[in-house]
Parts: sequence; C-alpha cells; structure tokens
Amino acid sequence: MSADRIETLRISEIFGPTIQGEGVLIGEPTVFVRTGGCDYRCSWCDSLHAVDSQYRHTWQKMTPAEIWDEVQHLSGNRPLTVSLSGGNPAIQNLGPVISMGQAAGYRFACETQGSIPAPWFGMLDTLVLSPKPPSSGERVVWERFDDCVKAAGPHTQVVMKIVIFDEEDFAFARAAAASYPELPLYLQPGNPEVDPALPVDLDQAAKRLEWLVDLTIAAKWFRPRVLPQLHVMIWGNKRGV
Repeated sequence: MSADRIETLRISEIFGPTIQGEGVLIGEPTVFVRTGGCDYRCSWCDSLHAVDSQYRHTWQKMTPAEIWDEVQHLSGNRPLTVSLSGGNPAIQNLGPVISMGQAAGYRFACETQGSIPAPWFGMLDTLVLSPKPPSSGERVVWERFDDCVKAAGPHTQVVMKIVIFDEEDFAFARAAAASYPELPLYLQPGNPEVDPALPVDLDQAAKRLEWLVDLTIAAKWFRPRVLPQLHVMIWGNKRGV
C-alpha cells in the first residue's frame, strides 16, 4: 500500500506516562492518546482543544504506526495502560493501534459518551461509557448507548461514569443506573473551572466532592463509587498530565 493511502487519524495530543485521574482505573499509570473531533459540545467541556473544529489546525494527522511509536517512546517500551480519549475517540478507527499495543503486552481503555458504537470496542480491556447529564446541554440517545454496550462484547469490562453538577444531574444518574444495573457505576463532581490558564480552587473542589458524597449517602444510594477528579486536585487544569 502506498504511503498516501495509509489511513491517518486526527490526534490532539499524546502524553504521559501519568496517572488516570478518575473512574474505575483511577491512580493507574497511563499514557493518553487524545483524538481530535467530537459529536458533542458539552457546556462544561474540559478538553475543548480536542473537540471544537477551531482547534483543528493543532491536531496532527498520524498513522497508527506513528501513534504507536510515540506511545512506546513515552512508556520506554514498558507495557502499561493506554487510554483512548478525546473528543470522542469512537469517531475514528483506533483498532490498528490497539492491535499493535496488545501484541506488545499493553492494555487499552477508552472513554466515550456512548453516542457512537465502534467495532473496536470489543478489543478493549476497559470501556468507560460516560453519558452526559442535563447540565451538559446534550441529550443522550439511549438506543445508541445500548449499541455501545453491545459492541464491547464479552471480554471487555464496561463501566459507567457520570459527572454531577447539580441535583438534576444526580436524578439523571439514578435513572441511568436503574436502566443499566449490570454496569459498575462511578460518580464524580463536575469541575466548572476548565480554563487551563486559571487555577483551580481546591477548597471549592473539596466542597463539591463533599456535597456529592452527602447527597449520595442521604439518598441511601450505596451502589455508586463517588470519586474526585484526582488529576484536577493535583495539577488543576494543566494540559498534558
């Protein structure tokens, strides 16, 4: 195949190793591959540089082999978890990257809102589906979410993670959890301070976490795990960590 016919992917950034800051893999050493492009425009998006087309000029067109070379370079060829994020990584075909990495002993996780089922979901070790609550300004199409769950297949761990900003979001999370009792559930307080140039008020972040814990316990809802955004508490909104 000639070079001009090799499939390229839009990549916003590749960084790490660092730790996963949220959800089922919180604290796990990880290299992140953040793709460019998204079918959502959440009101509180914390990665707009990987979402909005106004930043398209900053995205690199990379072949799967080039992506994998960078992951290996960053990790020193020592297998660890690779997180595929975005934007919405399900828009693009990341299957070849996963194949290369798994052949070398790496593990793969993906986080997506569950709006587009990708055939390569079944190759993942972990699929984190994060339906966006009302505060996002987006509407979940649950039939597509169902298709994403089915696309994961029998060998992929599928979990649900929901960001909570207010009590309406909390009610949304409870309804979503009731519809998917088989999915492990993770809640985290939303971070309204998404500008990387501004510091995060850690006192307010702690209060938002305390509010969500209190709300969950008061409801005697003992199913979800309530977690902070660990990366925000350590690095604020700095990119690339």
